[in-house]
Amino acid sequence: MNALAPDAPTPVDPAEAFAAYLRLRHRLPAAARQGLATPARFLDIVTPFDLILFDAYGVLNVGETAIPGAADAIAALRGMGKAVAVASNSAAYPKSRMMARYAALGFDFAPEEVVTSREALLDRLTREPNRRWGMMLNPQADTAEFSGLDHSILTDAPEDYARAEGFLLIGSDGWTNARQALLEDAVRAHPRPVLVGNPDLVAPRETGLSREPGWFAHALADATGVAPEFLGKPFPDIFDLALARRARPPAPGRVLMVGDTLHTDILGGQQAGFATALVTARGALAGLDVADAIRRSGIAPDFVVDAI
Repeated sequence: MNALAPDAPTPVDPAEAFAAYLRLRHRLPAAARQGLATPARFLDIVTPFDLILFDAYGVLNVGETAIPGAADAIAALRGMGKAVAVASNSAAYPKSRMMARYAALGFDFAPEEVVTSREALLDRLTREPNRRWGMMLNPQADTAEFSGLDHSILTDAPEDYARAEGFLLIGSDGWTNARQALLEDAVRAHPRPVLVGNPDLVAPRETGLSREPGWFAHALADATGVAPEFLGKPFPDIFDLALARRARPPAPGRVLMVGDTLHTDILGGQQAGFATALVTARGALAGLDVADAIRRSGIAPDFVVDAI
């Protein structure tokens, strides 16, 4: 993660992130299971499933660092004849950069085994009318996949916010409080479509939990009353893409979604009809009372594991 700009929002602690998820629950899918989760060892729970679908941050990696044992677990699953895939709310980078990162971290995923919220956003944009988009994205980011769009990257120029006919919240690296204020003022003055390429509030990094586009999207909704459209977990599009990539898509009940966040990975897996496993050691709930978090959220995974 880059050094914070002087006006950049500060990192979030897990308790603050969880409280924020509780506050915005009304904007998330309704599907959730009640009850108690079963503590388990990861490889002991996978037998009934044909496809194991992993979140990335907090499960496979923390920032640019692989979680110890994660690559070995993927290899073990392949050895058992299981299909594996990644469903990540990572929209700030093109697929090629993600694949290079996974290879450098010791993972052997093929491109068709990785689906991202960026891809869900790009798919959604094919059904949008032509308009000028203002993008939340680092100005140095690779924008080749968006080259067919009329767009400008939002920085500190108020006229770019005023000219935009819609907004794409893609990556929050470099976003500042001042830019958020410009965005809120522009949408309040003239409501326009807002598409969010990463619904996550936070992501585990080496330095703590970073604020992701979802954090700013919900702040925008609170400030303006304009409801963004979210592309990524826990919403259906990314799960539909993940299944569509399979030559023979498994029945939903034969899929296990593995993630570290109750309100994205677990809730999203449940609304798709998947079984779910919550990973607790390094992700969004690290250091919290997991049983209490499950009770307060009303979102109960089928299994709780320390790590994969």
